[in-house]
Amino acid sequence: MGTESEEESLTFRVSDLKQYFFCPRIVYYHQCLPKVRPTTFKMQMGTEEGRAEHGREERRSLRPYGLRRGERFFDVALYSERLGLRGRLDMAIRTDDNASATLEAIPVDYKLTPGRVLTHFALQVVAYGMLLEEAWGIPSHRGFLYLIPARRARQVDLTTEMRDRVRRAVEAMADIALHERMPPPPRKRGKCTICEFRRFCNDVV
Repeated sequence: MGTESEEESLTFRVSDLKQYFFCPRIVYYHQCLPKVRPTTFKMQMGTEEGRAEHGREERRSLRPYGLRRGERFFDVALYSERLGLRGRLDMAIRTDDNASATLEAIPVDYKLTPGRVLTHFALQVVAYGMLLEEAWGIPSHRGFLYLIPARRARQVDLTTEMRDRVRRAVEAMADIALHERMPPPPRKRGKCTICEFRRFCNDVV
C-alpha cells in the first residue's frame, strides 16, 4: 500500500489517461510491470507523423481552428502535481480571438486517425487543457484534435462533466498503481483483439 508521500508525488502521463479509458489494465501493466511495454508499428508511425505535422502547422494559418489570430507553441512540456498529470502537448495556442476578446489557452493534439473523435482521445485533450490553464494562468474552454489523414480539426469542449471524468480517472489510476491491483477486463472484448498487451492477459481471448 502506498504512503501519503507516494500518493502526493505520483503523476501520470496524459497518454496513460487515454490508455485508461481504452482499458484500465494497460495502466496496470505500465505502472506495475514497467518492463512489459511492447512498442507497435502504429505507435512509431504516430510519433513520426506528429513530428512532421509541426512543420506543416507552421506554414498554415489558424483557419482550421476557426481563428484569425493567435500565438502557437509547439511540443509544450506540462506538469501538475495538483492534477497528478504530466505530458508533452503537440501544440498550444494563446489567443483572444473569441466573443469576449479575453485570453484563452487552446490545446491541440495531433492524431493519426481517419475521422472519428473517440471519447478517450477527447478526454486527453481535456486533460491537456486543464494542464495549460494551470501553467499559463488563463482559462481553457476548448481544444482540438487535429486528424492528420483528413487534415481536419475537431473541437472538444472542456465541460465540467469532462473535467470531472479526468479527475476521477486519475484517482482510479492512482489506486491501481499504489495497490498494484489488476482491473477487470473491458466489457467490450473486441478491444482485446487490437491491444498490444493481449498476450499478457490470460482471461481474455
